[in-house]
Amino acid sequence: MQDQLNQMKKLIDLLDMASRAYYQEAREVMSDHEYDALYDTLLNLEKETGVVLSGSPTQKVGYQILSELPKVAHEQPMLSLDKTKSREDLREWLGDQEGVLSWKLDGLTVVMTYENGELRQALTRGNGEEGEQITENARTFLGLPLHIPYKGRLVIRGEAVISYKDFEEINSALAPQEQYKNPRNLCSGSVRQLNSEVTAGRRVHYIVYTLVSAQDAPEDTPFSEHKKSERLKRLAELGFEMVDWTLVDKDSLPGEIESRAEHVPHLAYPSDGLVLTYDDVDYSATLGQTAKFPRDSMAFKWQDETAETTLRQVEWQTSRTGLINPVAIFDPVELEGTTVQRASLHNLSIIEELKLGLGDRLLVYKANMIIPQISKNLTESHTLSIPSECPRCGAATQIQQNHEAKVLVCTNPSCPAKLHRAFVHFVSREGMNIDGLSEASLDRFLEAGFLREYNDLYRLEDHREEICQMEGFGEKSAEKLLAAIDASRDTESYRLLSALGIPGVGIAGAKLLAAHFQGDIRKIMDADPEEIAAIDGFGEIGAHKVRVFFDQEQNRQVTEKLLGELRFRTRQKAEGALTGKTLVITGTLNHFENRNVLIEEIEKRGGKVSSSVSGKTDYLVNNDLNSASGKNKKAKQLGIPIISEEELLSMF
Repeated sequence: MQDQLNQMKKLIDLLDMASRAYYQEAREVMSDHEYDALYDTLLNLEKETGVVLSGSPTQKVGYQILSELPKVAHEQPMLSLDKTKSREDLREWLGDQEGVLSWKLDGLTVVMTYENGELRQALTRGNGEEGEQITENARTFLGLPLHIPYKGRLVIRGEAVISYKDFEEINSALAPQEQYKNPRNLCSGSVRQLNSEVTAGRRVHYIVYTLVSAQDAPEDTPFSEHKKSERLKRLAELGFEMVDWTLVDKDSLPGEIESRAEHVPHLAYPSDGLVLTYDDVDYSATLGQTAKFPRDSMAFKWQDETAETTLRQVEWQTSRTGLINPVAIFDPVELEGTTVQRASLHNLSIIEELKLGLGDRLLVYKANMIIPQISKNLTESHTLSIPSECPRCGAATQIQQNHEAKVLVCTNPSCPAKLHRAFVHFVSREGMNIDGLSEASLDRFLEAGFLREYNDLYRLEDHREEICQMEGFGEKSAEKLLAAIDASRDTESYRLLSALGIPGVGIAGAKLLAAHFQGDIRKIMDADPEEIAAIDGFGEIGAHKVRVFFDQEQNRQVTEKLLGELRFRTRQKAEGALTGKTLVITGTLNHFENRNVLIEEIEKRGGKVSSSVSGKTDYLVNNDLNSASGKNKKAKQLGIPIISEEELLSMF
């Protein structure tokens, strides 16, 4: 008995530490798989002994908040959900009731309160009893209306999330010691910023999944229905971006779970399972709640299929930021219908926690059936050596502490790995738009020593004979490539600004800068940050990044060399069929290669493209005119025409 109690104490301390880090400090010290395994072990011990120790995570929700943001008590406690990994158990739990099945999004839960049609308060989950007030940050969330036609007091609950695509883009622009481990951590850090301008730059989306309360409204309000599914429809009609949900019964539930399992790899946002809740509001109200869980809802988590294998190698990969990422290579195993033999180790802290060594026996699984992960090291030899030299360039490595863990970085600013990614961006469509210059060709030119700085691209003519002798090249292909490079000399100033890779300045920001300073790059290089910050769409943080970039002598020298190679066209204000019109684009395209190409065509005809629907929008372009997307709903609510690509082309 005493041994079991001691084990329980250790488990409580470990789970408490992990939960505090996850909910309060926006970092992870263990995977969901590891946490769930420890939690289940503790729960079983409590059942066996009949003892529940003070502070057990099975009896409470969350922890005290460690933040400078104002703390506000929740009107209704925010409880966790009971969970299961058994499809049959979930089916039995539903019984003869109808249920609403939706994705369990992996972001940060935020409660929104509206009064008289205005957003009045945004509150994080916090410890379940009180949360952090982030109202000003919430006003920058994408997909969240600031004004709604409903004039009663409305309280809703949803998830703040950052898409995988935005996560990769934002993370790649950060210094190695500032990068985040996953989208949830980035979202949590973004939502809880003290400066709402930082939040605005992180592209946080808000997705609603439930109505908490609707008060002070007549009986015939949209929320008088006694079905949760109908209430979700009414929220969608008010302009909220809603979680993808389906009405199910015990017969349709298994098939819907299987269907969603197939869609997991294609989701835009992180999800760690499903949520099933009874559709009948009155029935739900009769069930009440336990100390930890509401009884009307259940979370479903995918059953992690695990396999045992042997670690054979750790591959160290240098990224364009200089971060050296470890990847475990092990004997191939079958998981979730595919063969797996590699898994990211993320950072040095994880290697230390797993006590890795070559030849160790590992347990591996696919997190949420997608990403291979190591759940446990059965051997724990702790013999793996950390490289003292960069695997790409041989320069000395350095161990640094970022906000989450220890990482390994290359100290060589000219490391080929860094140069490769920088050159790929420089020649891309959003940069100098050099057609036909592939990543493989760039690698060959870098390895041959032809490229060290961007302006070396315009000196490749000096290496024509050597290029013609390279595998995959001949006289004609070399001639075509060199001609494309030469053609890129005649360009517009915004392309150079975008190609330089100034942190936080994409092609849209580059256009704003170039327009304000009339294409004069040297004026931008010397501009006061206050003048840049005053440009509509920039702000202080963006201006600071521009100023920091051009304050570095190396960046100024590189830019000056490029100015000697390029000829800038004067960008004339476009006039055409769309002059003075503002358009928003959403959904998939049928007639254009990508969205940037369509944007260019619209701008050629005098139009302007915005990222969100508002009262200033003239047209929403969407090939799915009956889409249930938030932008479609907002356009219909505001009476904005929704047109297809064909209709847009006819306007051209």
